[in-house]
Amino acid sequence: MAFKLIVSQGENSHQLEVEADASKKLIGMKIGEEFDAAPMGLAGYTLCITGGSDKNGFPMKKDVEGPRRIKSLLSGGVGFEPRRKGQRRRKTVRGNTISDDIVQINTIVTKKGSKSIEDLLKSDE
Repeated sequence: MAFKLIVSQGENSHQLEVEADASKKLIGMKIGEEFDAAPMGLAGYTLCITGGSDKNGFPMKKDVEGPRRIKSLLSGGVGFEPRRKGQRRRKTVRGNTISDDIVQINTIVTKKGSKSIEDLLKSDE
């Protein structure tokens, strides 16, 4: 299964399509883990997983263990933005582990490579 990998670096963000062979290395990783981005075409870069969403659009939440989908009572944070003080709502969220059901993975750059991301993406096209 291919993922959309969103790489954020400061105020800039880039979207990559990760093919099936490189995406197998990401399955089983959790939010907060770092990985080498060389198989994705970003040589020298290290990325940290900050979140994502599944095929139905449900967001990943760091404090839900495993790849499961649950209905949780939320008072704010990922998955729910309260409109008034004290508001809570039961919302469906996805666990913190990447599985085959995840289609988008959000990351940030923790270690830069020698070339910029724009240069590496242009050389792939």
